[in-house]
This record gives sequence, C-alpha cells and structure tokens, in this order.
Amino acid sequence: MRASFPVAPLGATQLAGRRCTPTISQTPAATPSQRLAPLARRPLAALPEDASARVTEVVEAVAQPTPAPAPEDAPASPSPLAEELAAEAGSAATARAAQQQQQAEQAAAALTAEVLQREVARRRNFAIISHPDAGKTTMTEKLLLYGGAIHEAGEVKARKSSRSATSDWMELEKQRGISITSTALTFEFGGCQLNLLDTPGHQDFSEDTYRTLAAADNAVLLVDGAKGIEPQTRKLFAVARMRGLPVFTFVNKMDRPALNGFEIIEQLEKEFGLQSYPVNWPIGSGDRFVGVYHRPSQKVVMYEKSGAAGRAKGARRSEYALTDPELPSLMEPDLWEQLQEDVELLEVLGDELDMDGVMAGKVTPVFFGSAMNNFGVELFLQTFVEQAARPGPASTRQGVDVAPTSPNFTGLVFKLQANMDPKHRDKVAFVRVVSGKFEKGMKVRVARSGRTVTLAAPQRMFANERQTVQEGFAGDVIGLTNPGAFAIGDTLVTGPTLAFPPIPTFSPELFAYLRCAPNQKKPFLKGVEGLLGEGAVQVLYSTDEYITDPVLAAVGQLQFEVVQYRMKDEYGVDTTLEPLQYCVARWVKGGWPALEGVGRLFNTTVMKDVYDRPVLLFRNEFALQQVLGEHGPKLGELSPFALPPDV
Repeated sequence: MRASFPVAPLGATQLAGRRCTPTISQTPAATPSQRLAPLARRPLAALPEDASARVTEVVEAVAQPTPAPAPEDAPASPSPLAEELAAEAGSAATARAAQQQQQAEQAAAALTAEVLQREVARRRNFAIISHPDAGKTTMTEKLLLYGGAIHEAGEVKARKSSRSATSDWMELEKQRGISITSTALTFEFGGCQLNLLDTPGHQDFSEDTYRTLAAADNAVLLVDGAKGIEPQTRKLFAVARMRGLPVFTFVNKMDRPALNGFEIIEQLEKEFGLQSYPVNWPIGSGDRFVGVYHRPSQKVVMYEKSGAAGRAKGARRSEYALTDPELPSLMEPDLWEQLQEDVELLEVLGDELDMDGVMAGKVTPVFFGSAMNNFGVELFLQTFVEQAARPGPASTRQGVDVAPTSPNFTGLVFKLQANMDPKHRDKVAFVRVVSGKFEKGMKVRVARSGRTVTLAAPQRMFANERQTVQEGFAGDVIGLTNPGAFAIGDTLVTGPTLAFPPIPTFSPELFAYLRCAPNQKKPFLKGVEGLLGEGAVQVLYSTDEYITDPVLAAVGQLQFEVVQYRMKDEYGVDTTLEPLQYCVARWVKGGWPALEGVGRLFNTTVMKDVYDRPVLLFRNEFALQQVLGEHGPKLGELSPFALPPDV
C-alpha cells in the first residue's frame, strides 16, 4: 500500500511564468530535504513494521541537509568526514615519516660510530727519530716499498747520486742528502693505514721534530749499529719521553761492522732507563750478517743479498726452525755456536713482552737489520702493525679528554710549510685529525680566533706531491691550504670550542738581522711572511720603530742557510745576515709592565716576538744570572720557552 501525499495544483499562469520568466523571491527556494522534512514527522498508517522502517530510513536519508550547489568555477570543498579522515591519514603519515627519519638517523649514527671504530682501529701513526746519518731516510723509503707506495727507492748516498729520496722534496735536501723538513707519508700494510711523519734528522732541527712528535702516537728510534746511542739520539728521545710515546727501536746498518747486540741493549737501559725486549736477534754483522733469529716464532730468517736489494722490494729470504738439522750447514760454525749461546742468554731476559710497559714508554721492542739491503725491515713492519698504539684520547686545556671516536671533528695544526709547490706561492698547514670524521668541504672553527674556515681543498702529502682527500679519521695527517687563518698549535673544531695544549717555542741560541737590497724590499717582505711564518725559524723584531729588519733566531747555523737559500730559490731575493752577539733568550712572563717597573737593563737587549711580547737577549748565561740577581724580584719570572697566546 502506498502513501499518498497531497500536492497543490499549479495554475496555467504559474506554469507559464515558470517556463518563461524566472521568479525572484525574497527568500531562497526550499531544498528537497527542507520540503520533505515535515512529511518525515507524519505518522505512517497501515504499513507493515518492516516497510515502515524502510520508509523511515529513506525519508531520514533524504531529509539530511544538502548543501547548496557551488558555482562551477569554485573548487569543491571536502566534507567534514573527509577532512577528518585526511587529517588522521596525514597525522599517521607524519608519524610514520618521523619514525622513519628517527630510524634513519639512528642507523646513520650507528653506522657512523661503526665506521669511526673500524677506521680508528686500523690507523697507525708514527714518527722516526734518529741521529744524523743513521739511515732514517733509507729506512723510510724501504717502509714505503713494503707498503706499495713506491716501487723503487731513491738512494741518498751522496750529492752525485742519480736519485734523491722520495721523502726529500726541497732542492737543498736533494743536494746535501739530508732531511731538513718534516714530511707526512701515508701507505697501507697488513690491512692498516700507516701515517709516517718523516722528521728532520739534523741536529739543528730538533724544534721542528718536537712539533712533529706532537702529532705522533708512536716513535721509532733508529740506532746506528756501529755507533750505538749518539748525542742527537739522546736529545730526540728526551722529546719522545716528554710526549709519553711508545718507542720501538730498530738497530740499523747491521750489514756493516757493528756493536754486539747486548752492548746496544745495555746502552738503551743505561742512557734512557728503557727495558729492552729483543724481538729478533742478529746473526753476525758486516759481511758475515746472514740473518736474524725471530724470537716469537723461534725461527731463523736467512737473507741472501741480491744486486737490486737496495731498490727492490725485499731481499730473498728463507725461514728455518731453530731445530732444523739443515740450519747449521747454512752458516759458519762460529756463527752457529754464537747463535746458540745468544738464544740461551735471551731466554734469561724473559720470554714475554710487557705490552703495558711498551704503551707506557718503559719497555721498547728491539729489532736488528739493514734498511739498505732490506734485512729485517719486513719483520719489523709486521710486528709494529700488531703492537703499535692506536689513536687514543687527547687531553685539552679545559681538562676534558677527547675520544678519537667522538662524532665531533677536532684537529691539531702542528706544522706550516710554504712553497711545497714551486708553481704556486702557497702555504700548507699540516693537521693531525684527533677525533671524528674529516670530510672535504666541511666548515671548521679555529678555536684561537673563532674564525670559521671552509676546508675546500684538503690534500694528502707525499713529499711535495699531493692527492685530494675526501675523508679522514683520527691519526690521519691532512694538508690544508692556509689562507692565513692557521698558526702552529691551533685547534680546529666543529662542535663545542676546546683547545689542545699548545706547542712550545724553545729558546734559540743564534741571532742575526736578515737584510736585502732596497730594490728587493717587496719580494723580501713576501718571503719573510711566507717562510718565517712556518715557524721553522723564530722571528724577533727590534723595539726601535726605525729598525724594521727581522731578526732570525735559530738553534743552529744551518737554519740560517736554509732561509737564505729559499729566499733566493723561491723568491729571487739575495739576502745578507748580520749576526748579533747573543746566545740566550728569555721571555718576560710579566710582559711590558714588568719591564717598565725595572727600568734600564745593562748587557741586555730587549726584543719583541711575533705576538708583541718582550724577549730579553743575553750574551751568555753569566749575564742572565747577573740580571736575575739585580732585578729578579721586580722583573719576575723569565721563561726559556714561550707558548702561543691562550684561547
């Protein structure tokens, strides 16, 4: 049964009006839902319950408010339900994105931490220290041979040699056959990356050696087997001990007549208080040097000389167990008897190496061999990679230790070098990475000045050859083009500002004015700024404003010669030196106010350093003591070394 709804009939006029002329009313036309709403409230009679319910559902559905149609050019607005669902979906998507971002960051942090741990664990950083002519440059190049960094070594034997050392890049070094500057060399061996800091062996350059040791984690002490411990060896070892470095000793030149191994061990203990642990032991010396006994493996490693041993990668070698019945026939009878006696004596010294003592610098592993003929070099390198100290925590002036795996990058500027590339008048800052990851193009802050510097062109140095570096980790040494922002001892940071202990400047012993012709003043000043800014030679200035010539202050005469040579070779300037009759320098801790309170000082000249601090020059130690006796209380402390201004 259908429900009937009364509908009022429309007249013809109304129909005509609707068809022809639209009617404009004051109130808007009722929507279908508004017209049906009253009907939905009327009782439904004579309908079955299920039919009534269905009609009610239809009417209620139709009775829902229907929005007015929007203009065709207006965008359709979403319904509240759609907006709510979209909001919920957006929130869920945002939450998922945030969760994914957090997971990605955690994964990246875990990956970065893992990478840092792995890369730091495979770094070995060391410097070689020795007396001049102990074979340091030859040893350096044989290590590079085994690391695959070079394929043929350049012997440094005399000025007439056709080759020059790979690590010697300055022309003067090649001419004289000595190392004057420090060089950073990198090579791979045994799954590890080794960073070798090649230091000057000449006695005049101990200060540059000290700066280089400030960036090293280990020291390799090279001893001439024929001469034993020499004066410069003592001086350089004292520097290594100040740094608390583990020391590995290699007794070189065993292919020449040499001291007995026990004599050298005794010298190490008497001179340095070092307990020695021979890792290998020489069998003969000079022409009768046939090999070494390797204690950890209890094997005898025999060497056979070859014509190319000096330049090729390794002499021919063969290994035999100490109990091998063939071994006695491979050497002369007296050498076999001496070897048996030595092995018994070595057992008395102990069978195990105290690694805690090695890391504390109290015990030194000792190796014997010949770098020239590659006898024992590979054995040394294998043991060194296993036992050498990895990059460790570094103390700061603030008393905080910085871990090498810290996510924040920190670095120490330990050396400046000008004009390594003859085609460009550049200045390179050598930086030791202390913590974190170095990346090309990163921005760092110089702790001393607060200046932000972009490291856009990092390089790895191989003598004067360069290779662009994309990344670096603790223990690596990286060369940065110095825009004048860096000084020796600067700390570079990306995180919180901190500073590592400064590298001191020691008292020089020779002083001289450096002068040039008036028409060369411009290149002269450029050369002074470029070369002397490296710190290899200290620079002082007169307090007399009319005297503008710099005063060179050096430890040895050769430093003066190097400066003059480089001024001529790199800047085309002829210079003259006017020596000053002083040999002692002291910095006034109280500064200029302390000097003004004292008045005039006799037998003393007052200079100023590059930081405008007063420096007193004395003719001898007696003159120093005389001034201290007369003006000590007013003058205050006089220091034999100076540190850069604090951060």
